[in-house]
Amino acid sequence: MFIDKVNIFLTAGRGGDGCISFRREKYVPYGGPNGGNGGKGGDIYFEGDPHKTTLLDLSYRPKFNAEDGCKGLPSDKFGKYGKDLIIKIPLGTLVFKNGELFADIKIAQERVLVVKGGKGGRGNASFKTGRHTAPRIAEKGQPGETAEINLELRLIADVGFVGFPNAGKSTLLSKISAARPKIADYPFTTLSPNLGVVDYKGKSFVAADIPGIIEGAHEGKGLGLEFLRHIRRTKVLLHIVDVSGFDDKDPYTSYKIINNELKKYSKYILKKQVIVVLNKIDLPSADKHSKKFKKNLKNKKLFEISAATGLGIDALLKEIVRMLSKAIAFNPQEELEVIPVKKYIYEPEFKITVDENGVFVVTGSKVQTLTEMTKFNEDDSLRRYQNILKKMGLEIELERMGAESGDSVRIGEFEFIFSQQTF
Repeated sequence: MFIDKVNIFLTAGRGGDGCISFRREKYVPYGGPNGGNGGKGGDIYFEGDPHKTTLLDLSYRPKFNAEDGCKGLPSDKFGKYGKDLIIKIPLGTLVFKNGELFADIKIAQERVLVVKGGKGGRGNASFKTGRHTAPRIAEKGQPGETAEINLELRLIADVGFVGFPNAGKSTLLSKISAARPKIADYPFTTLSPNLGVVDYKGKSFVAADIPGIIEGAHEGKGLGLEFLRHIRRTKVLLHIVDVSGFDDKDPYTSYKIINNELKKYSKYILKKQVIVVLNKIDLPSADKHSKKFKKNLKNKKLFEISAATGLGIDALLKEIVRMLSKAIAFNPQEELEVIPVKKYIYEPEFKITVDENGVFVVTGSKVQTLTEMTKFNEDDSLRRYQNILKKMGLEIELERMGAESGDSVRIGEFEFIFSQQTF
């Protein structure tokens, strides 16, 4: 089953909690703190795999979680790092993270970090100072990043076959490669793209049969809109035309309809190198239709073949190899391949809003991360948390916005009662 679009959700590993511990040893009355730091949470990567041709396996598993880091231990022992998760995807896959283009995986074993694991919380050994020699402070591990990921596969092929159903695309592919697509004498026999490796006199190239293109395909009719994206990366287009026409239309009318669909889908596609192929010339009426077709066609390379008998295929392959041997210019605007450079946008340490219930809601990555990593059941940790927020100016800003003692303040999942002693 061919699946070329899938949505998944990724959650990197949470960092391990820091440890509160003191050295306890005979004849060492003041051993001091020795709680170790927690281990970092596992990251999640995408890796290009040349052996994969579909996103089918990812469609069965919409959620992925990396391993969490382990807690820190006494005796200054750091927690074990969470194991990274590597998700293998086909070459030619575009990765959209939270709705924005994030990466384009084209190279085998190319690895891209998508979500980072959370930092491990520090143990109390990290908080020892000359003035505070026995701190009971430790941090919780930082939560790992989360992201909604949209994957879109675009087949990487040298040559793309386009044309109406029953033009003979699958027959030609089976004739020149080891691919064995389903072939029958009714429209839409091919329901998904087929790839085949063609070897011609020591030169090889990858050909793709793109199915389902009919009139109105650019608007979503038939299967065309689902698979038109797969010809964006082909270097050469093979426009295969049934010499007897399609659906009571003459060959040249069929040819113009497909060209119009390609043009409406993308203005760049018809700027590719195109070879026009008149197929089924072994039919009795082929000569009459072929002459009429040639009168209308200008400035295009035309080959007459019979995919069923093999007639004319050798000359066609020779021309394809010749065209592929030349450097072919590619316009990166053709398919959003250039990842936009994100400009740095200043983000304040916190932002305060008031909800419909009169609760002061504090947001901001720095203050939320601090809240998530604080152990509120330890007095020293709570005191440190309050001091940091006060230095950040949160208390002054709350008072400026009208907060009074007894008002509720929400930071992340935690809710506090405001007072000058709290912040």
